[in-house]
Amino acid sequence: MLLPYYQDQLREAGCDEAGRGCYAGPVFAAAVILPRDFHHPLLNDSKQLSGKQRDLLRPVIEKEAIAYAVASVSNVEIDEINILKASFKAMHLALEQLKKKPQLLLIDGNRFIPYKKIPHRCFVKGDGRFASIAAASILAKTGRDEYMQQLHREFPHYGWDQNKGYGTLVHRQAIETFGLCKYHRKSFRLLPSQKELF
Repeated sequence: MLLPYYQDQLREAGCDEAGRGCYAGPVFAAAVILPRDFHHPLLNDSKQLSGKQRDLLRPVIEKEAIAYAVASVSNVEIDEINILKASFKAMHLALEQLKKKPQLLLIDGNRFIPYKKIPHRCFVKGDGRFASIAAASILAKTGRDEYMQQLHREFPHYGWDQNKGYGTLVHRQAIETFGLCKYHRKSFRLLPSQKELF
Protein backbone atom coordinates (compact mmCIF):
# COMPACT_ATOMS: atom_id res chain seq x y z
CA MET A 1 0.00 0.00 0.00
CA LEU A 2 1.52 3.33 -1.10
CA LEU A 3 1.70 6.14 1.41
CA PRO A 4 -0.04 9.33 0.23
CA TYR A 5 2.74 11.54 1.66
CA TYR A 6 5.83 11.53 3.89
CA GLN A 7 4.70 14.40 6.17
CA ASP A 8 1.68 16.69 6.22
CA GLN A 9 3.14 20.20 6.61
CA LEU A 10 5.15 20.86 3.44
CA ARG A 11 4.19 20.51 -0.24
CA GLU A 12 5.98 17.41 -1.53
CA ALA A 13 7.21 16.54 -5.02
CA GLY A 14 8.12 12.95 -5.83
CA CYS A 15 11.03 12.44 -8.26
CA ASP A 16 12.16 9.39 -10.20
CA GLU A 17 14.10 8.54 -13.34
CA ALA A 18 13.83 5.96 -16.13
CA GLY A 19 16.44 4.47 -18.40
CA ARG A 20 19.49 4.66 -16.17
CA GLY A 21 20.71 1.18 -17.09
CA CYS A 22 19.98 1.37 -20.82
CA TYR A 23 22.54 0.92 -23.58
CA ALA A 24 20.95 3.61 -25.76
CA GLY A 25 18.83 6.72 -25.62
CA PRO A 26 18.41 9.46 -23.02
CA VAL A 27 17.68 9.18 -19.33
CA PHE A 28 14.27 10.63 -18.42
CA ALA A 29 13.09 11.99 -15.07
CA ALA A 30 9.80 13.27 -13.73
CA ALA A 31 8.68 15.35 -10.76
CA VAL A 32 5.09 15.15 -9.53
CA ILE A 33 3.13 16.99 -6.84
CA LEU A 34 -0.06 15.07 -6.07
CA PRO A 35 -3.08 16.19 -4.04
CA ARG A 36 -2.94 14.68 -0.55
CA ASP A 37 -6.13 12.73 -1.16
CA PHE A 38 -5.05 11.31 -4.54
CA HIS A 39 -5.72 7.61 -4.84
CA HIS A 40 -5.83 5.18 -7.73
CA PRO A 41 -6.08 1.41 -7.22
CA LEU A 42 -3.50 0.69 -9.94
CA LEU A 43 -0.87 3.21 -8.84
CA ASN A 44 2.40 1.47 -8.07
CA ASP A 45 6.10 1.44 -8.93
CA SER A 46 6.15 1.54 -12.77
CA LYS A 47 8.28 -1.64 -12.88
CA GLN A 48 5.42 -3.56 -11.22
CA LEU A 49 2.92 -2.48 -13.88
CA SER A 50 2.27 -3.60 -17.44
CA GLY A 51 2.69 -1.16 -20.32
CA LYS A 52 -1.11 -0.98 -20.63
CA GLN A 53 -1.50 -0.09 -16.93
CA ARG A 54 1.17 2.62 -17.19
CA ASP A 55 -0.51 4.08 -20.28
CA LEU A 56 -3.83 4.10 -18.45
CA LEU A 57 -2.37 5.85 -15.38
CA ARG A 58 -0.39 8.49 -17.27
CA PRO A 59 -3.35 10.72 -18.30
CA VAL A 60 -4.93 10.28 -14.84
CA ILE A 61 -1.73 11.51 -13.14
CA GLU A 62 -1.36 14.39 -15.62
CA LYS A 63 -4.98 15.46 -15.04
CA GLU A 64 -5.08 15.08 -11.24
CA ALA A 65 -1.57 16.28 -10.29
CA ILE A 66 -1.19 19.74 -8.76
CA ALA A 67 1.95 20.01 -10.91
CA TYR A 68 4.11 17.65 -12.95
CA ALA A 69 7.02 17.86 -15.38
CA VAL A 70 9.15 15.45 -17.39
CA ALA A 71 12.70 16.13 -18.63
CA SER A 72 15.55 14.21 -20.24
CA VAL A 73 19.32 14.25 -20.71
CA SER A 74 20.72 12.89 -23.99
CA ASN A 75 23.05 9.93 -24.46
CA VAL A 76 25.76 12.38 -25.62
CA GLU A 77 25.58 14.27 -22.33
CA ILE A 78 25.42 11.00 -20.38
CA ASP A 79 28.77 10.09 -21.97
CA GLU A 80 30.18 13.50 -21.02
CA ILE A 81 29.09 13.75 -17.37
CA ASN A 82 28.29 10.08 -16.45
CA ILE A 83 24.91 8.44 -15.92
CA LEU A 84 24.54 9.24 -12.22
CA LYS A 85 25.06 12.98 -12.73
CA ALA A 86 22.84 12.85 -15.83
CA SER A 87 20.03 11.26 -13.77
CA PHE A 88 20.27 14.02 -11.16
CA LYS A 89 20.40 16.68 -13.90
CA ALA A 90 17.24 15.26 -15.51
CA MET A 91 15.50 15.43 -12.10
CA HIS A 92 16.67 19.04 -11.63
CA LEU A 93 15.39 19.95 -15.11
CA ALA A 94 11.99 18.41 -14.30
CA LEU A 95 11.83 20.28 -10.95
CA GLU A 96 12.73 23.51 -12.75
CA GLN A 97 9.61 23.15 -14.94
CA LEU A 98 7.10 22.58 -12.13
CA LYS A 99 4.35 25.23 -12.13
CA LYS A 100 4.15 25.11 -8.32
CA LYS A 101 7.25 25.16 -6.13
CA PRO A 102 7.67 22.13 -3.85
CA GLN A 103 8.85 22.55 -0.27
CA LEU A 104 10.20 19.01 0.15
CA LEU A 105 11.53 16.54 -2.43
CA LEU A 106 11.02 12.79 -2.15
CA ILE A 107 13.75 11.15 -4.24
CA ASP A 108 13.78 7.55 -5.41
CA GLY A 109 17.23 6.09 -4.69
CA ASN A 110 19.96 6.54 -2.12
CA ARG A 111 21.69 9.68 -3.44
CA PHE A 112 20.81 13.09 -4.85
CA ILE A 113 22.51 16.39 -5.61
CA PRO A 114 20.53 19.06 -3.66
CA TYR A 115 18.24 21.20 -5.80
CA LYS A 116 18.35 24.91 -4.95
CA LYS A 117 17.66 25.12 -1.21
CA ILE A 118 14.73 22.71 -1.14
CA PRO A 119 15.21 19.94 1.45
CA HIS A 120 15.08 16.39 0.17
CA ARG A 121 14.75 12.83 1.46
CA CYS A 122 16.09 9.80 -0.40
CA PHE A 123 14.24 6.49 -0.31
CA VAL A 124 15.57 3.23 -1.74
CA LYS A 125 12.65 1.68 -3.65
CA GLY A 126 10.70 4.86 -2.90
CA ASP A 127 8.56 4.25 -5.99
CA GLY A 128 7.02 1.34 -4.09
CA ARG A 129 6.48 3.42 -0.93
CA PHE A 130 5.12 6.87 -1.84
CA ALA A 131 2.37 7.78 -4.30
CA SER A 132 4.17 10.86 -5.67
CA ILE A 133 7.37 8.90 -6.45
CA ALA A 134 5.31 6.09 -8.05
CA ALA A 135 3.51 8.70 -10.19
CA ALA A 136 6.87 10.22 -11.20
CA SER A 137 8.21 6.76 -12.11
CA ILE A 138 5.21 6.23 -14.43
CA LEU A 139 5.57 9.59 -16.18
CA ALA A 140 9.33 9.13 -16.63
CA LYS A 141 8.91 5.57 -17.95
CA THR A 142 6.01 6.29 -20.33
CA GLY A 143 7.73 9.44 -21.61
CA ARG A 144 10.93 7.55 -22.27
CA ASP A 145 9.19 4.55 -23.87
CA GLU A 146 7.38 6.89 -26.25
CA TYR A 147 10.66 8.58 -27.17
CA MET A 148 12.39 5.22 -27.80
CA GLN A 149 9.53 4.28 -30.16
CA GLN A 150 10.44 7.36 -32.23
CA LEU A 151 14.14 6.42 -32.27
CA HIS A 152 13.15 2.88 -33.30
CA ARG A 153 11.76 4.24 -36.57
CA GLU A 154 15.19 5.65 -37.39
CA PHE A 155 17.15 2.51 -36.36
CA PRO A 156 14.64 -0.39 -36.40
CA HIS A 157 17.21 -3.21 -36.29
CA TYR A 158 18.00 -2.70 -32.57
CA GLY A 159 14.46 -3.62 -31.51
CA TRP A 160 13.98 -0.49 -29.39
CA ASP A 161 10.20 -0.71 -29.84
CA GLN A 162 10.42 -3.81 -27.61
CA ASN A 163 13.57 -3.43 -25.46
CA LYS A 164 13.50 0.40 -25.15
CA GLY A 165 17.30 0.49 -25.30
CA TYR A 166 17.97 -2.04 -22.55
CA GLY A 167 20.69 -4.64 -23.14
CA THR A 168 18.50 -7.56 -24.22
CA LEU A 169 19.87 -10.41 -26.32
CA VAL A 170 18.23 -8.99 -29.46
CA HIS A 171 19.79 -5.59 -28.79
CA ARG A 172 23.26 -7.01 -28.05
CA GLN A 173 23.18 -9.19 -31.18
CA ALA A 174 22.15 -6.18 -33.28
CA ILE A 175 25.10 -4.21 -31.88
CA GLU A 176 27.41 -7.09 -32.85
CA THR A 177 25.97 -7.13 -36.38
CA PHE A 178 25.48 -3.41 -37.09
CA GLY A 179 27.80 -1.71 -34.57
CA LEU A 180 26.78 1.31 -32.47
CA CYS A 181 24.66 4.19 -33.71
CA LYS A 182 24.55 7.83 -32.63
CA TYR A 183 22.05 7.10 -29.85
CA HIS A 184 24.18 4.52 -28.04
CA ARG A 185 25.96 5.44 -24.82
CA LYS A 186 29.59 5.05 -25.84
CA SER A 187 30.82 5.33 -22.23
CA PHE A 188 28.94 2.14 -21.34
CA ARG A 189 30.78 -1.13 -21.89
CA LEU A 190 28.24 -2.57 -24.29
CA LEU A 191 30.31 -5.29 -25.95
CA PRO A 192 33.80 -6.72 -25.40
CA SER A 193 35.02 -5.13 -28.66
CA GLN A 194 32.99 -2.10 -29.61
CA LYS A 195 32.81 -0.99 -33.19
CA GLU A 196 31.09 2.03 -34.64
CA LEU A 197 29.56 1.88 -38.08
CA PHE A 198 27.47 5.02 -38.18
